[in-house]
Amino acid sequence: MKNRFYAYIQKLQDTITAKLEEVDGKAKFQEDIWKREEGGGGRTRVIENGAVFEKGGVNISAVYGPLAPAMQQYFKVGDVDFFACGLSLVLHPKNPMIPTVHANWRYFEMYNKDGKIIDQWFGGGQDLTPYYLFEEDAQHFHRVSKNACTPHGFSLYTDFKQKCDEYFWNSHREEARGIGGLFFDYLKGDSHMKINDWYDFVTDVGNSFLNAYVPIVEKRKRLSYTKENRTWQEIRRGRYVEFNLVHDKGTLFGLKTNGRIESILMSLPPHVQWVYDHHPEKGSAEEKLLKVLKKPVDWV
Repeated sequence: MKNRFYAYIQKLQDTITAKLEEVDGKAKFQEDIWKREEGGGGRTRVIENGAVFEKGGVNISAVYGPLAPAMQQYFKVGDVDFFACGLSLVLHPKNPMIPTVHANWRYFEMYNKDGKIIDQWFGGGQDLTPYYLFEEDAQHFHRVSKNACTPHGFSLYTDFKQKCDEYFWNSHREEARGIGGLFFDYLKGDSHMKINDWYDFVTDVGNSFLNAYVPIVEKRKRLSYTKENRTWQEIRRGRYVEFNLVHDKGTLFGLKTNGRIESILMSLPPHVQWVYDHHPEKGSAEEKLLKVLKKPVDWV
């Protein structure tokens, strides 16, 4: 399974980066091959200062070795080995009318000292963080995500949308990071869904990503915007940074397993503001977004 899934994310990375370069029309992804001293490595691809994408990354990695003591405590296991691979992407567009997007799809195995698999699971998801709310964009993103889920189980979209709303919640701000999407973890084989069934599900979600996001980018990338729109975008990016550094499990896992810092912090936007006690004007488009972020919305 690990070889099968790693081959899948290698191909998916190629597909996604090629399409995003086409959409941007100016910038190209720069590739960085890296190795992890304890075992494994990855292929980082970063795009910067493009016509559409101010900064973004589409990264794959496959790492393995002894599980760090901090993670043994987290998973409540003893001295075991692990293998983890996945694709993680974040795209920060320049135009505030285009939402930031995040996605990842990953696979994890755990072994005893005899090399026998004692646990394995999939995780991942995709979610949207707009700065200005276009309801039809939110509906489109969720509709594509739902269509990827439904063939594998009638309730999967509803279940994983709810988990996404719960996970991407800045509890110290009492607001969502964005308008959600899908979030799932610890998808393990059982009598209802075998591990191969979960592979089919996760890869269908991964394959849906470009259809979920690119039409939104194409629709919004030529819209005009003001300096004030950019300021609001940078203030909201600050909330994105707060979530990733305070709450995000993937960031914490990477930092605690001697992950590659440049790849882990690739998710952070290049220009951010923290304005003291900022509140948007009453009745403004900015206030409209904040109201939506206070409570989950059923977009489809």
